[in-house]
Amino acid sequence: MLDTSNPIDLFEEIASAHEWSYDRSNEHEVAVEISGSWCDYRIIASWRDEMCALHFACAFDMRIPDRRRSEVNQLLAGINERLAVGHFDVWSDDGFPVFRHAVLMRGMPGASVEQLEDLLEIALTECERFYPAFQYVVWGGKTPTEAMDAALLTTVGEA
Repeated sequence: MLDTSNPIDLFEEIASAHEWSYDRSNEHEVAVEISGSWCDYRIIASWRDEMCALHFACAFDMRIPDRRRSEVNQLLAGINERLAVGHFDVWSDDGFPVFRHAVLMRGMPGASVEQLEDLLEIALTECERFYPAFQYVVWGGKTPTEAMDAALLTTVGEA
């Protein structure tokens, strides 16, 4: 039987079941590659014993140029206001946008497969939803407000 006290074991099982490419660098971290509609996503899940916390990050392959950082920071503020779970950030080392979330698990016997699948689904849904907004600001020269309006546009009816 699988030991669920380390949620990284469960992430590895989920990745294997979906036939996603993954790399288990150590017992506390796994990196998973998933193809989305817009790009490939790199998901890193790490278990932090000292905090009893699962840290989760989903990055997409888009470097934010220094000249667009100010506009992207404004975009991040607008996006994060709309999220119920997690937040977007830009990794300072390489400039990639990333969706991040941490789950505190002190006192819990372990994570469930359903919890981890929900976390994956939320991260991928939000990355897919807001990827175009980052593109509009970074490469399209749009303002953060214009990018948010375009990304949140809801289609009504049928063509």
